[in-house]
Amino acid sequence: MSLNLFDIVPDFTQDSTIGPLSFYAWAGSDWVVLFSHPRDFTPVCTTELGAVARLKPEFDRRGVKVVGLSVDPVDRHHEWAIDIAATQGTEVNFPLIADSDHRISTLLGLIHPNASDTATVRSVFVIDGAKRVRLTLTYPASTGRNFNEILRTIDSLQLTDRHKVATPADWQQGDDVIILPSVSDGEASALFPDGWTTHRSYLRTVAQPATTDQP
Repeated sequence: MSLNLFDIVPDFTQDSTIGPLSFYAWAGSDWVVLFSHPRDFTPVCTTELGAVARLKPEFDRRGVKVVGLSVDPVDRHHEWAIDIAATQGTEVNFPLIADSDHRISTLLGLIHPNASDTATVRSVFVIDGAKRVRLTLTYPASTGRNFNEILRTIDSLQLTDRHKVATPADWQQGDDVIILPSVSDGEASALFPDGWTTHRSYLRTVAQPATTDQP
């Protein structure tokens, strides 16, 4: 199958570095970043797992759990974690799913025959607390993923879920946001009593609404 935006990620149970991982039970009501890598002991992905491990406190602050996946077995995952710690200066502090039977890769559409008929592509899924896909990204093997950008996207998604706004190009925490076109000026006056800037009838910007749990 292929997962599209707002599709529900199906539940599954698969072996992992923390034992059998039942996805729904493990995720609970938290958001999840699930990212795949083709095989263990690959150079680009070694740096990526180190980057995610260093950023895990930032994911934690946002109520986001992180899980990796590849087609290698658990013993290989544990061996690779030793290399990652030695070369990246950080322990792998999140679970890695062992998908040697390709069951989960097939379930999530991570095998792309034109890339490889045996290894997963390097995809990222951001999944909300209702198990809906909110973002998908697939990278070529030669290009390391930018997990700070994943965090930025999560910030945008969580902010815009709470407020009737969207985020503009290159938005960062604290920047002005866009009032949704579906919000009338009358409704906007109640939502944003300090006012906004009207650039065009369809483009109104306003200071980012305050949230008590923003990073």
